[in-house]
Amino acid sequence: MNRQMKQMMAQAQRMQQEMLRMQDDLAEARVEGTAADGMVTATVSGAGELVGLSISPGAVDPDDVEMLEDMILVAVRNAVEKSREMSQERMRDMGLPGMLGGMQ
Repeated sequence: MNRQMKQMMAQAQRMQQEMLRMQDDLAEARVEGTAADGMVTATVSGAGELVGLSISPGAVDPDDVEMLEDMILVAVRNAVEKSREMSQERMRDMGLPGMLGGMQ
C-alpha cells in the first residue's frame, strides 16, 4: 500500500474514533425544554432521547387534561430541537455536515 493510501486510512480511522467519541458525549449531554413558564420541563439527551419530565403541581388541572398534554408536547419539542442544534453544532465543529449518517 502506498504512503498516500495509508495516510488516508489513518485519517479515516481518526475521524471514525472522533465520531464515536462525539456520539458518546452527546448521549451524556442534557438539554431542557420548558413550557408555560417552566411549569413543564422536559430533559433530552444530546442524542435526542427523552430522559426526564417534570410537571409542576400547578400545571395539573383535572378538568383540563388537554392543556397539560399540550404543555408536555411543547416542552418535549423544545428540548428535542435544542438537542438537534447541539448535535449539529458539534458536527460543524468537527468539520462535518449536519445530519450525517442519520445522527441528530
